[in-house]
Amino acid sequence: MFKEEREDTQFDWTMLGDVTQGRPHLGPTTDVAVYRLMQFTLRDTLIKEFGVAAADRVFYQSGKTAGMHFYDKLITKESEFQAFIAELQEVLKSMGVGILRIEKADLEKLTFTMTVAEDLDCSGLPVCDEEICTYDEGFIAGLLGAYAKREFLVKEVDCWCSGDRVCRFDVKPAT
Repeated sequence: MFKEEREDTQFDWTMLGDVTQGRPHLGPTTDVAVYRLMQFTLRDTLIKEFGVAAADRVFYQSGKTAGMHFYDKLITKESEFQAFIAELQEVLKSMGVGILRIEKADLEKLTFTMTVAEDLDCSGLPVCDEEICTYDEGFIAGLLGAYAKREFLVKEVDCWCSGDRVCRFDVKPAT
């Protein structure tokens, strides 16, 4: 199917398979704890093997790739920003990913402050000293990049795990 060693991503949406056929009794949903179990054990192993910086690069880039594919497969290609965001909010909520809000937007500069409540990755976790939502940073960068056809930098500035009750992201175009 795919060679193991590669320079470029070979991910394709078809790699997710046919969940309807493969899970006729259990369906497309699972407990959030199972998702987090995979995510946090993978992150823990990456940090142990390669360090925090490498783990963060992997999670950000993975999120970015996922965001681009998510946009390509699940979002109507709306040219108007408000329609794009409204659809994105609905899809993220209906899939149980989180509740997206735009706190600030400067469409001329393409800078945004976004929040995600009930985030799939961290809502309900205890306060800790780690940044948890690196994957989400990349995911948002991928979504917006696919929409706007340019690169974005996304940085989480507040997190459930730092004591806030939403994850807040600053978004700006890459220079």
